[in-house]
Order: sequence, then C-alpha cells, then structure tokens
Amino acid sequence: MSAVPDGLTLKHNRDLVGRERQPWARRALLGVIAVFVVLGLVSVFGQRPDTSTASSPVATLEVYSPARVRGGLYFESRFRVEAIHEIRNAVLVLDPGWLEGMTLNTVEPAPVSESSRDGRIALELGRIRAGQKHVLYLDFQVNPTNIGRRSTDVALYDGDQLLLTIDRTVTVWP
Repeated sequence: MSAVPDGLTLKHNRDLVGRERQPWARRALLGVIAVFVVLGLVSVFGQRPDTSTASSPVATLEVYSPARVRGGLYFESRFRVEAIHEIRNAVLVLDPGWLEGMTLNTVEPAPVSESSRDGRIALELGRIRAGQKHVLYLDFQVNPTNIGRRSTDVALYDGDQLLLTIDRTVTVWP
C-alpha cells in the first residue's frame, strides 16, 4: 500500500471522522436548489403570457405578453387594436421598459414609421377603419445581464389624441 499524501489523514479524509453532520448540510443545499428548479418548471419565474385589455369609446387594445421573464429567454408580445370608430392615424406608444435590457428581434407587420415621444417608442400603425383589427407582433430576447422590474405601459393614440392606456410591469429574473 502506498503512503498517504502530505496534508491528508486516513481518519479525516477516508473515514470522514468529524464530518458526520455535513451530509445533511449538503442534502439541505441540494434541496434548496431543487426547489428553485421545480419553481422554474411551473413557470413561477416567467414565460407564461398575461393578457391586459383596455377599452374606450373609440377602440379596444389588448396586450398579450409575459409579465415575468428570465435572462436569455425569447418571447413574443402581441398588440391587438380593434377600432370601434375609425382611427385615422393609430400610434402605439411603448414605455422604454419594453426595450431596456431587451433585444427587439422582429416587428411584424412593420409599422408605417417609428419615432420617439418623450423617450417612449412610438410605432405608427396608420389608418384603422371602424370594425377592423390591427395586430402587431414584437419578438424579443431578454439580455442575460438584465435583472429587475420596469414599466412596460402601452398607450394608443389617434395622432396626438390619447385614446387609452394599459399599465403593465415586467419582472426580469436571472
């Protein structure tokens, strides 16, 4: 049998004398990690989309998007505008939280124009006739270093006239 390497003792390193309680500490730590895995599997930390709706005498706006997301996640948001009365120049205005720490991959169908309104993203949808619907899709990826809560409010305008708003918040988990 070869000699025991320097710094190691058979009693402590092979027989684990004095470390009888450590298996329970390791099991407890593994249990805590398992709880986080199970919570992630049941979508506590994001991914499941929520629907937010607002109505006015002129239009109805529906936003279908997750309220909780994780870093690295790809997700899609759907904005559905239904005109009760004609909207001559529909403009969807999004809070900066929609793009803060997020990468916008796709906008379909492409808006007529894009601009900024007091630091908020303005997507001009154009004319929507009474009784018609306009559906806009935005595809995002959450940047992995993005963590926290931010406002993702949405407002619908007809030109410069505010028609309705939806108050939303997104929580980004690591």
